[in-house]
Amino acid sequence: MLRVGILTKEWPPDVYGGAGVHVEELVRELRPLADVRVHAFGPSRTGANGHSVPPDFSDSNGALQTLAVDLDMVRTIDHVDVVHSHTWYTNFAGHVAGEILGVPHVITAHSLEPRRPWKAEQLAGGYRTSSWIESSTYREAAAIIAVSDGMRRDVLEVYPFLDPDRVHVVRNGIDTVAWQPDSDKELLTKYGVATDRPYVVFVGRITRQKGIPHLLAAIKQMDPQIQFVFCASAPDTPEIGRETASAIEDLRSTHDVVWIQEHAPRPVIQQILTHATAFLCPSIYEPLGIVNLEAMACSTAVIASDVGGIPEVVVDGNTGLLIHYNEQDPGTFEREFAAAINECVANPERARSMGVAGRDRAISDFGWDVVAARTVEVYSAAGAVPGAPIP
Repeated sequence: MLRVGILTKEWPPDVYGGAGVHVEELVRELRPLADVRVHAFGPSRTGANGHSVPPDFSDSNGALQTLAVDLDMVRTIDHVDVVHSHTWYTNFAGHVAGEILGVPHVITAHSLEPRRPWKAEQLAGGYRTSSWIESSTYREAAAIIAVSDGMRRDVLEVYPFLDPDRVHVVRNGIDTVAWQPDSDKELLTKYGVATDRPYVVFVGRITRQKGIPHLLAAIKQMDPQIQFVFCASAPDTPEIGRETASAIEDLRSTHDVVWIQEHAPRPVIQQILTHATAFLCPSIYEPLGIVNLEAMACSTAVIASDVGGIPEVVVDGNTGLLIHYNEQDPGTFEREFAAAINECVANPERARSMGVAGRDRAISDFGWDVVAARTVEVYSAAGAVPGAPIP
């Protein structure tokens, strides 16, 4: 059986983004197919060997802390046939471990640093380091997995030195048993969500990538009879947290806003998605967008920007509505996004029909078992050999 070392920043219960969801679901489906050992940031917990920031680095730049954790990972990785890293946080560990052990290093591209220049706010000088790590490790990796066709195009555009044959597409998936419509409304009441009138919902981190300023500008132009549920937490920086809080306070003068600032558990999100007229995804950068699949699995129509891999998930006019994003003309995007919300709420039967089509698509096209099988195929293409001797 193939021995796989999975390297990740996020692992339950510390999962806050799409990459973490991807790793958790992928590992579950990989384990019947391979001997999987997970190495994650933080303390050891069920299913993963933990690696915390060494005390000597506790006050260091975030990028230096990451490198210190990566080296601790490398120190403990042994007897694997392939190392598979997720995000720049573990790319360095994957590369060094692959070199030391003489095994292929496979990278899943969940995002690209050059496509996220706002990260400089969060990492300061560390952003230059993270960009260097990503570029260098992509150059040397045996294979790169892109989570969408759009992501593959981005990878080859940003890193033209790559051999296209080394860049494979394996789309993200969704567990449609865990994520399904929940007819109960008890948790909605607990969080202050009105159940007697229509509402739309956003779920995500407070980060530039998610297009939150555009969303809030669009909500200002939305029919004020529609409630807005904003499930948003974990701001990248204190500054963007303050900006968002100020914009929400201003919005509340004209609209009914419920802001859930905690990282709400899945049952809460399921109920909120299930009973929403539409889920909103105004991202300005999105390699695929697992959260769109979560909404679709709950039979909820999706209104989203047409960036990255989103059009590979949301079928315009069938499972939701896509709005063209043009960074040179954000005003038009915001107006059209607001118009799409108003149109969707004004036509509840159509919204329900799009939600049903969305769940059908999630079930038929995005199973995690398919993702795991395709990932094993990439391992083989990268040269991984089950039980190969470790030098």
